[in-house]
Amino acid sequence: MSSGKDIHIPITLLTGFLGSGKTTLLKHLLDQPDMADTAVIVNEFGEIGLDHLLVEQGEEEVVLLDSGCLCCTIANSLGETLSNLWFRRVRGELPAFRRVAIETTGLADPAPILHTLLTDKFVARHYVVDGIVATIDGMNGLGQLDTHGEAVKQAAVADRLLVTKIDVAPRPRLDTLVERLAVLNPAARTREIADGQVAVKDVIDIGLFDRSAKPAEALRWLRDGAYAAVQHEHGGSRAHDGNRHDDRIRAYCAYFDFAVSWAGYAAWTAAMRHYPGDKLLRVKGLMRLGDRARPYVVQAVQHVFGEPIRIEGWPGGDSRARLVFITRDLDRAIVAESLGVLRG
Repeated sequence: MSSGKDIHIPITLLTGFLGSGKTTLLKHLLDQPDMADTAVIVNEFGEIGLDHLLVEQGEEEVVLLDSGCLCCTIANSLGETLSNLWFRRVRGELPAFRRVAIETTGLADPAPILHTLLTDKFVARHYVVDGIVATIDGMNGLGQLDTHGEAVKQAAVADRLLVTKIDVAPRPRLDTLVERLAVLNPAARTREIADGQVAVKDVIDIGLFDRSAKPAEALRWLRDGAYAAVQHEHGGSRAHDGNRHDDRIRAYCAYFDFAVSWAGYAAWTAAMRHYPGDKLLRVKGLMRLGDRARPYVVQAVQHVFGEPIRIEGWPGGDSRARLVFITRDLDRAIVAESLGVLRG
């Protein structure tokens, strides 16, 4: 078996507010053959009902499922859990899992978890964030977005939005919710599901984690056209009713055609860190760094930037750099002005 020293294992983060259907979704996924060779990190085994899937339970809170998945609970910290899984994989004590899925609690802010995944040196060396999937309650989601900042942040930073309970939620309510999510997070692909039934391909392998990624994959990852579409439709602004947490969220895309020196990139990321983390929710994009003609993938959650990753080519033959932003209480003009720092 390969020691795995030269690979990065993709991680999918599954988040969503209380009662939105994460557990139902996870139980469905664990039954699917396409999820074999996945290590699943959950908060409590009891929450997902593993009895009918269980093959073996070890002494260290790791279970092997008949689907081929591993399942474990978080140890003292997420970083420690991922490190332990890695070393046990290398030693052959666990099957050679090829991906990881992490389920958060319903009230969790995903940002601290992503902070660990991006900044823990061991984790960043052996794992890579593939994507963030958020479940949104089709019956209660509108009210949760109105009254709970956690629900808004979970939806705002996600790459995939799964609107649940469509078998019981009235169609007009679902339509209003989907429209609202499209403004809150234009680049996220939205699926409507019932009883956790979703194709595995809509949950895993959704991001740019492969350094040999092709331009078409970059185009799907960024979905920068979605930002332009929603800005055109809504005139770049939203009506405020004073009772919605997501009234404070803005999503947009910025383009520029100059190369960025490494010094300029370092200065810009340093400038971004001056904004409070709750103002700069997520950044992702492509830019030309140094004297390299090929683009680099850059992304951040709040003020934490991951290491830029170089990929094969520019999407659609368009070699302009582009950065997509999701912000809260941060004027677009201020962020646009900060891009001047990229010139070095």
